[in-house]
Amino acid sequence: MPEPLRLVQVGAGGMGRAWLRTIKENPDVVLVGLVDLDVPLSRAVADEHGYAEVPVAASLDELAEQVGAEAVIDVTVPLAHPVVSVDALLRGLPVLCEKPLAETVRECLTMVAAAEAGGQLLMVSQSRRYFRTGEAFGRQLAELGAVGSLSCEFFKAPRFGGFRERMAEPLLVDMAIHQFDLARKLIGTEPLSVYCDSYNPDWSWFDGNAAADAVFTFDGGARFVFTGSWCAPGLETSWNGRWRASSASGTAIWDGDSAPTAELTTGEPVPAHVGNEPEEIAGSLAEFVHALRTDSKPQTEVHTNVLSVAMVEAAVRSSASGTPVRIADVLTTAHTEALESTPPGPIHDVLTSWPSIHQVVGLPEKD
Repeated sequence: MPEPLRLVQVGAGGMGRAWLRTIKENPDVVLVGLVDLDVPLSRAVADEHGYAEVPVAASLDELAEQVGAEAVIDVTVPLAHPVVSVDALLRGLPVLCEKPLAETVRECLTMVAAAEAGGQLLMVSQSRRYFRTGEAFGRQLAELGAVGSLSCEFFKAPRFGGFRERMAEPLLVDMAIHQFDLARKLIGTEPLSVYCDSYNPDWSWFDGNAAADAVFTFDGGARFVFTGSWCAPGLETSWNGRWRASSASGTAIWDGDSAPTAELTTGEPVPAHVGNEPEEIAGSLAEFVHALRTDSKPQTEVHTNVLSVAMVEAAVRSSASGTPVRIADVLTTAHTEALESTPPGPIHDVLTSWPSIHQVVGLPEKD
């Protein structure tokens, strides 16, 4: 058996604690360092989770070489992802980065370029791809054939307090990326355009738009319809949402938690095969390790995962303009902005070398 992969984790906050527990439960990895700007917090959190012997520091620079790091887990806030992950990649370290990859598509593209410049894997932890019942739902869809329509209803009423309740588009920016990303996986093609209308109900405790309806057109003609709210008390859905998919052969539904059900046009049921795969961030970590050991491409490798962020950015733009927005236009603008804002160096060189940003991220070029 290979030696456990030596990990440095950057970020010791709430999500950082969840990752520390996940790392401890996986025999294929070992934590060799914990980084956070708040060093006393790092020390306290490491000790609390059974890592009393693991060194802590305020920066990756202080720790990576000293502890023989082989990979980095970036669990910082999204604002810091472009700094932390790019630093690690240019040091020659592969990175598993918490979602979203970055706050803007422009920053995402600089991270793609950094991965290419450093010759390292950058994978995004889209943890809601890793639910056993969700995997079973995907297997049913594969049996039904090409998806023509996919819908997700998401209705919750969380009272977070803090920054989420002050955001301009809290539902779209902070939550919907989970469902948008999962739609890409379930449909199996890429999004081309979106029309979105976001709004804020009268009774909302959010400052910004806590509800939205969006219709995405995918390559091949499939439609994905998302309707959701973060201020919908009563009869709430799963945090994964409630899903329905239809093809020429039949329909499948998934409540986001339980085993899905599916039926052919003949009325014959399609069995749900629920496996025992690692779930949520444990699934992300397992796929990351497997990808590094086998030199394979994980499903959320950075190049294509940019499209999940682009779906969010396009939905926000559509709501603001009241018109449909093409994903290709979002990417083109972001690439131009990335070139203009990136100083000369290896990342700028990679950005300049791309003949087509659409080809780089795997988006079909449509008129």
